[in-house]
Amino acid sequence: MSKPSILLIEPFYGGSHKQLVDTLIECLNAGDYEVFSLPGKKWHWRARTGALYFSQIIPQNHEYKVVFTSSVLNLAELIGVRPDLGNCKKIVYFHENQLIYPVREVKERDCQYGLNQILTCLAADYVIFNSNFNRTSFLDNITPFLNVQPDLKLKHLREKIEKKCEVLYFPIKFHAFPNKRLMIGGDVQMSLLTNENPNDCLHLIWPHRWEHDKNPNLLVEVLLELNKRQVDFKVTICGETYQTSPESFEGLQEKLGAKLVNFGFLPRDKYIKTLLDGDVVISTAGHEFYGVAMLEATYCGCMPIAPNKLVYPELYPKENLYNTSNQLIKMLYNWCRNPLIFRKQREKFFEYFTFERYSAQHLVPKFLEKLRV
Repeated sequence: MSKPSILLIEPFYGGSHKQLVDTLIECLNAGDYEVFSLPGKKWHWRARTGALYFSQIIPQNHEYKVVFTSSVLNLAELIGVRPDLGNCKKIVYFHENQLIYPVREVKERDCQYGLNQILTCLAADYVIFNSNFNRTSFLDNITPFLNVQPDLKLKHLREKIEKKCEVLYFPIKFHAFPNKRLMIGGDVQMSLLTNENPNDCLHLIWPHRWEHDKNPNLLVEVLLELNKRQVDFKVTICGETYQTSPESFEGLQEKLGAKLVNFGFLPRDKYIKTLLDGDVVISTAGHEFYGVAMLEATYCGCMPIAPNKLVYPELYPKENLYNTSNQLIKMLYNWCRNPLIFRKQREKFFEYFTFERYSAQHLVPKFLEKLRV
């Protein structure tokens, strides 16, 4: 019996990293691949010690032809310790990049993570990014990032890496989601499959990780201002939560009262039901390389509204983007005040917005092509 030819390594097997691995292996024959992973927690330690750990548990006696991993792994370290894997076709997928990951204080930045990713690209044969923004921001910052060091100038690294790079959007399994739209004659149209009254107050959804890079402070500022202006709305604040909540979230339940209908992480079934009930999905992110939650919510029928920066201009029309907090407040205020007009606007949005280029059905074959020997 032949041994697996594809080695999938995921040092951070959680969130979108887990989703990608699971989506790919669903389409592979069980005997063709092996997966080695670590739980999706303690990210910093996974990035530091993942290569050493996997070098010890990946079998020495193998017939691997392809290695597929995420950029959390220091691929250069792994190949250095396990040169037997060096002859494989080596593919790295970037869900994010550490060269521009925001930190509260520049002095806090641990340059080792960015350096690991640069070394990983040099060791790889193919470097795949989940968006053009991710690819461009990584390549544009290689030289400035390395120039921080005081006495060495490293040259031509961007050129070496750039020729290996391409973009494959993260494949979202839209077909696993119900939605409030029907496909009619090839056109997406809003379908009132719910008992929604067009004049019902709008349900706003913020489905992001409760961390500083998603800018929860801006969300709170906007919600309190809407509340102060006495417009009718309800809001869900969900997404992955951690041991410590953002300071700005303290006391928010008391301030918003019954308007805050969900506050905290939701189980998958309730999450999907909430998206189907939603009207607007909001991003306040200061950092986003793709935004799976935003696209999922949009697919379920929510109108997206996002900053005019990061990956968002690549994904959404300019009418759905804002430049300032005042613009965001104004857009939401006008929509909440005129729910009927908003819903007509949303119908028009879904007439021309297409999901195919982000769908697993469209993208997975492209990934499988890469995994061929």
